[in-house]
Amino acid sequence: MQIEHTELADVIVLVPQPFRDDRGLFTRTFDATAFDAHLGRPGAAAAFVQDSQSRSVRGVVRGMHGRAGRGEAKLVRCARGAVYDVLVDIRPGSPTFGRHQAFLLDDDGFRTLYVPPGYLHGFQALTAVADVCYRIDRPHDPVEDIAVAYDDRDLGIGWPEPVTVISARDRAAGSWADLVAWLGGGGHPGAAVRAR
Repeated sequence: MQIEHTELADVIVLVPQPFRDDRGLFTRTFDATAFDAHLGRPGAAAAFVQDSQSRSVRGVVRGMHGRAGRGEAKLVRCARGAVYDVLVDIRPGSPTFGRHQAFLLDDDGFRTLYVPPGYLHGFQALTAVADVCYRIDRPHDPVEDIAVAYDDRDLGIGWPEPVTVISARDRAAGSWADLVAWLGGGGHPGAAVRAR
């Protein structure tokens, strides 16, 4: 398994090496030893405690979601189809604070994105059906959910497909400016920033 660095601080991509033959293929989608060695933290992989999966149809955007408190680390991969996956650094003091980067995740390359705590995450389904698998390092608590609008002008994320479906929760998401004010000590995230 190879590990690629990204433009965003502390974000890496795990790139497996599939073995292909006339039957199809076999690949390792995660290697705890390589992951721990790269992070320099023995046992880091053992912190992941919950796996989830979503299914979306072409054009659906899910995002931009984050978590208050100490945040959460996650491993994200596309098990079926393809998605345009986007991360935004929301860690004040980070050299890449406020920047975003997009990644193509699909069921051909089997790339897994490591998202450290302190990032917003979202994606758009690029295929008729896209299954995304998430592995997170602490149980989900909806009270800590935060969200910023997927089409926030200040973030300027360019989604590659026409957006077809957005959940009511994501339509109610707040602005990047509101989140920045909250991160700077402007009280608690209001209804506009905290996801519903």
